Amino acid sequence: MITSIENKQIKQIMQLNTKAKARKKAGLFAVEGVKMFLEAPDKQIAEVYVSESFYNSEEGRQVLLQKKRECQVVSDKIFSQVCDTLTPQGILTLVHFPEWREEQVFDHKEKTPLILVLDTIQDPGNLGTMIRTGEGAGLTGVVMNKNTVDIFNPKTIRATMGSIYRIPFLITEDLTATIAKMKERGIHTYAAHLKGQKDFYREEFLGPTAFFIGNEGNGLSEEVAALADTYVKIPMEGQVESLNAAIAASVMMYECKRQRDVQA
Repeated sequence: MITSIENKQIKQIMQLNTKAKARKKAGLFAVEGVKMFLEAPDKQIAEVYVSESFYNSEEGRQVLLQKKRECQVVSDKIFSQVCDTLTPQGILTLVHFPEWREEQVFDHKEKTPLILVLDTIQDPGNLGTMIRTGEGAGLTGVVMNKNTVDIFNPKTIRATMGSIYRIPFLITEDLTATIAKMKERGIHTYAAHLKGQKDFYREEFLGPTAFFIGNEGNGLSEEVAALADTYVKIPMEGQVESLNAAIAASVMMYECKRQRDVQA
């Protein structure tokens, strides 16, 4: 049993929870909770850590039996210190970064592509919510620039509720070049923009579609916005000028889903 905060493995977990550079160097991220453990692809699981009380509980035994994974037992005191959540569930998993190729993000064999293009999203909760909601709406991929918040940030991971394992994504050094490649594949791009003249739900999203979502405070950069094929607007009442980035993405993705479901 690990009983010291100075333990090498414990120090690594703490770094993975707090430093993007440590995650990138190790190619690992930490996930907490039973659901995130059970849904993690077996090939991506690197290590499993459990608290002493969880290990000795009936729930713990049943959970570990489902995956048949070896685990490291950590004293309750140290486990609570190493976790990012205030009330840890007793199990923490280190997971290898997924590897996605461009064609897995841009193309889909079973679904018409629906892609989110993210320009410098800064809030980890927003990013995670977009990925989780996107899975529910039929999202097939995410493209984000390197200035977007780390997708493996613990807050982002929690907000995805497991969708991080299933939604293909690309982190690109050159967002404009990546958008150009996407458009070459016949994916029509839309940006919610002040210049938009038509309400977004009056557009047709039956073909390959990508929605541009900009930074929470500044919106889309001019360079990225200029690449959109169509500007649309989200209609507002009252004195509201804009929606939260994750909400804006969600309403547009679900309108796309609604149209496609009606056509099916």
